[in-house]
Amino acid sequence: METLVTTEWLSQHLDDPDLVLLDCTVTTIPHDDGGFHNVSARPDYELGHLPNAGFADLKGDLCDTSNSVDFALPTAEEFCHVMGALGVGDDSHVVLYDTNYTAWAARVWWMLRWVGFDRAAILDGGLGAWASEGRALSTETVTRAAKLLTPNPRPELMADQAEVLASIDDDAIILIDTLPEEFYRGEMAIYARPGHIPGALNINGLKLLDKTGRFRSEDELTSMHNKIDPDARIITYCGGGIVASANAFIMTRLGFSNVAVYTDSLQVWAADPDKPMVIGVS
Repeated sequence: METLVTTEWLSQHLDDPDLVLLDCTVTTIPHDDGGFHNVSARPDYELGHLPNAGFADLKGDLCDTSNSVDFALPTAEEFCHVMGALGVGDDSHVVLYDTNYTAWAARVWWMLRWVGFDRAAILDGGLGAWASEGRALSTETVTRAAKLLTPNPRPELMADQAEVLASIDDDAIILIDTLPEEFYRGEMAIYARPGHIPGALNINGLKLLDKTGRFRSEDELTSMHNKIDPDARIITYCGGGIVASANAFIMTRLGFSNVAVYTDSLQVWAADPDKPMVIGVS
């Protein structure tokens, strides 16, 4: 199974006994002041989702809810326990989707790689692509028999604050800010301070998708990343490690072999006045 699958492929494999389909959507609620907060999209899932899809709750048991940081990572063991309860076992094939941006699905895909599971794919275009083709949706809540998912963590896939700080003076590490350009330049801000981490390049993760919500062609995506050394240590970040996961997913598909996601991202970095940030273009 490819790491990116089409609606046509999924329609042909939807009833495969080893396939676990999961809706990974999170609902973002905007504030009048330009801010926002994220909540579980389980109510939307219950109103309609792809047939046979369970719900992977990034705002619930797939994060460390005792931590004030949004989408804080659970332990690898906790994550595997929850995925096992959703029916994901060591021999499963998993397809992930969401209703917008594909970044939520990418975050779960990246976490699965982090715990050592490589049999997962993302549905290109998500629920929007499926529904636009007139394919059926379901309101049935899907549960599966629990299975064992064995953690074999790859800690190098997640960057911590210490590594990001050290990278500022280390030319061997490439930081990529995946927020829209106006946020990168500091013209707009939704976190504690405007701008970006010193030395970071900007590749807008929202521009990985075309107007239909599907990923752009391989040629277009390659062109977006053609100035980056494929053998370098690369760390992607955004506001909460979500869009950054979509960039990490695409870079992995393009053959970049040493990519990590800084999951705390600017929600933590910008809130610490001792951590440097710059305005403009690096």
